[in-house]
Amino acid sequence: MIRWIVVLGLALSVVAVPAQAEELAGPSAAQLKARAAGCETQLSNGKYAHDAGGSRTVAICRSGDAVHWTADFDVDCDGQRTTQCNENTDPSFQPNTSWNQSDGRPLNSAGLPFVVVPLSSSIWNFRTAGIDGGTIAAVVYQDKVAYAVVGDQGPSTIAGEGSYKLAQQLGINPNPSTGGVSGAVVTYILFPGVSAVPIENQSQALSKGESAATAFVNSTQTCASTNLDFTAYPAIQAGSTGGRRCKQGSSGANDRT
Repeated sequence: MIRWIVVLGLALSVVAVPAQAEELAGPSAAQLKARAAGCETQLSNGKYAHDAGGSRTVAICRSGDAVHWTADFDVDCDGQRTTQCNENTDPSFQPNTSWNQSDGRPLNSAGLPFVVVPLSSSIWNFRTAGIDGGTIAAVVYQDKVAYAVVGDQGPSTIAGEGSYKLAQQLGINPNPSTGGVSGAVVTYILFPGVSAVPIENQSQALSKGESAATAFVNSTQTCASTNLDFTAYPAIQAGSTGGRRCKQGSSGANDRT
């Protein structure tokens, strides 16, 4: 949009003044992966496998205000029957999802980007972390970032799954039989307390997701994540408390001395 302003001088001239720039989008894939590279607090009591019978290497972590893990990507095609997702395209197809859209129907895996969380178990209960259906997530693969919601639950010992539509947005083969991607190459970052209402509201998932992701990238590490590698501690001068200050998040709400 261009605003035209007439400037008076020796002669009339017209000056084009650009309108206010659009609000910047969320952080890059590299920024999100860097922020989620560590595990400030491990929430899971043990780890998850990528696939049934595989080695358990995936920890559920909390860093700042986000919950995250890095795993493979299996394609979830459950929910509404569509051309892409049905009994013929997916041998494991189920006509329901753990959460329904606002009209009571199951979610549309081919039309809605969503992530799958493991069923609650002794390993981890996602609800204790403030996560539920509709919780917004940023999902990162290579140089792509997609914003999604929590939409389904999967096996209690496996992590790393998302909908057909989410796979498409990330540039991953979405075919439920032959698609997905293996290896610890996809980062799932969930933002507890940040939700799309109703669950199928993709514009909210995008706008709120970008804001939450930006806050996550800008947040600082916790004391628990700081590596103190002293071989000897210096003497504390008289009057010094010897305390140190660190904070979680940009608000400083958890500052301590």
